[in-house]
Amino acid sequence: ATQKTVDGPSSKDWRGGRAASFNIIPSSTGAAKAVGKVLPSLNGKLTGMAFRVPTVNVSVVDLTVRLQ
Repeated sequence: ATQKTVDGPSSKDWRGGRAASFNIIPSSTGAAKAVGKVLPSLNGKLTGMAFRVPTVNVSVVDLTVRLQ
């Protein structure tokens, strides 16, 4: 990888300078498949995502609803 462990400060956006070890990393989850097994009416209607976040206490919810 070409990204350094610690990025330098950004002149355009102060949030752009960050430590690589504090980044949120996308991951996979089997939660959507598990819900489909428990509630068959929702099978194939859910997707899920997971994040690896280097903090002790963290919570995130990403909810997208499509109503017809």
